[in-house]
This record gives sequence, C-alpha cells and structure tokens, in this order.
Amino acid sequence: MQFIPIKFVSGSCPSNFCHFCTLKEEGAVGREGRARRRRMAPVVASVAKQAELLRLDGNVAFKKERLGAAIDAYTEAITLCPDVAIYWTNRALCYFKRKDWARVEGDCRKAVKLDSSSVKAHYLLGLALLEKEDYAGGIKKLEKAFDLGRVSNPSGYMVEDIWQALARAKYKEWELSSSKRAWRLQKLKDACEKAIMEYNFLEDSQTGDEPKEISKDIIDQLEFLKEVFSKAAEDDSPTEIPDYLCCKISLDIFRDPVITLSGVTYERSVLLDHLQKVGKFDPVTREPLDKHQLVPNLAIKEAVRAYLKEHGWAYRMS
Repeated sequence: MQFIPIKFVSGSCPSNFCHFCTLKEEGAVGREGRARRRRMAPVVASVAKQAELLRLDGNVAFKKERLGAAIDAYTEAITLCPDVAIYWTNRALCYFKRKDWARVEGDCRKAVKLDSSSVKAHYLLGLALLEKEDYAGGIKKLEKAFDLGRVSNPSGYMVEDIWQALARAKYKEWELSSSKRAWRLQKLKDACEKAIMEYNFLEDSQTGDEPKEISKDIIDQLEFLKEVFSKAAEDDSPTEIPDYLCCKISLDIFRDPVITLSGVTYERSVLLDHLQKVGKFDPVTREPLDKHQLVPNLAIKEAVRAYLKEHGWAYRMS
C-alpha cells in the first residue's frame, strides 16, 4: 500500500484537526498580547507619574490655602488614577476646610473602599457623620481611626486630634442621653410622689377623717424616694476619676495604657515622648527602659472602657 502525503495549502489548515497550528496561533496571540502590554507599560507609568505630580501641585496649593486650586489638582489626579486612596482623602481634606461635609463624606467613603486602613479617611468620615448628627456612625469611624492611628504612629499629632474629636463626640452622646434619663427620672419621681400623696388622701377619706397635715410616715416615704432617685442619677453626676485609671505623667484618663518592666502603667504616647525627649528610663523608677519593652496593659484598658461606658461625663475631663 502506497501512502500519499497530504499537503495543506497555506491558510487552509483545519485547526480542529491540526494541534500544531492551533498552538502556533495561540502563541501568536500571546506574543501579541505581551507586546501590547509592553507598549502600554510606559503609558501607564506616565499616567501614574502625571497623577503624582498633580498631587504634589495640590499639596503646594493646599499649604498656601488656595483650596480651589488644590481641589482642581486632586480632581485631575483622581481622573487619571481613580484607584489611589490618598488622592480622595487629600481632596476630602480641602472640602473639610470648606466645611462641605457632603463632599467630605463622599470622598472618604470612596477612599475607605480603596484602602480600609486609611486613618485620614476614617477620621474625616467620622467628622462628617457627626455633622449630620449621626453620633453612632461618627463615633464608630473615629474609633476605627484611633485604633489604626495608635498602631501606625501612636505618638503622632493626628492620634491626639482623633482622640479629642472622639472624646467630644462621646461626651455629646452622653449629654443627650443623660438629659433624656434625667427627664424620665424626674417624671417618674413626680408620679411616685403624687401617688404617695393620693394614697394618703384616699386612706383618710375611707376612714371618714378630715384631711390632716402630712404625717411623719409620709415625710419619711418622700425622703426615701428622694434618696432612691438621687442614687439612680449618681452615674450621671461628675466626680473625680479614680487614680488607677489615669496616667502618672499626664494625669489624664488612659487611652492606650502600657506597662513597663517595673510594673508601672503609663499612657503609651506620653511615655514614648518621654523616652525620645528626656531619656530611656522609667519616669518613676528611673530604671533603664526601651520602647520595645512596653507591653499593653489590657486589664487597665478594659477597666477604662467599662468606666467610660458608665460615666460618659469623664470624656470631658480627659
């Protein structure tokens, strides 16, 4: 039997039968794709570089308080590279300066989606929500910003700003709820006093006696009632914060307590500032101390959290 070789005309090869041609075609497509990506790479890099230069221009304008020019520069940067969170937060900061809270919220929500660890985005978003009187949402965002900030830069100025904003928001929230509680307690107290007096009058009318002066028993009941309601209002009455919940250096209530090898607890940022500016030793015991030896005091941190939950007025004193 004689075998006759089959010859395909160029371009007429049935690829579903010829595996070699299929691979060859796919290889050509792959090479073309890689070549296209190589051609695009300089373009992408150029766009990113241009966006970064616009950000720097925006920063210069912002420092000169030319907010309109800064917003324009950041907007152009966002147009070129919309997936860079810092462009959104920088523009949000400009809107913050203008108190344009709706735009602050919009830009910060976008930034948080792009970078959930952005301290500035959570912070500004928290402030924007507070302006809407969304205290629960604003406080939640400020707490997130504070937690992120004290990890990345515990002694930074921004952490202090965040804490001050958070403390004001917490105090405002407590003030509102405290006013409602005080009103409800007073209303209940009045109702109880009225009930005691009416019961005394009803008892006299049933015996046929003429209404007489308030008896000692009634006076005692009213005094006891007053004590009960005074006790109920104690948590909303400002007093001194216990010493064990306060830093020995700043005398403020703890925010991020750390304990040293000698067993003394300090506020982290305050102690770090001491170690950097004064010397590497324990402020109380004078023993050598390095920042890497600090350990979070979780017990005191939880005690502070519980205390502030029951005594919201303490945020104003911290």
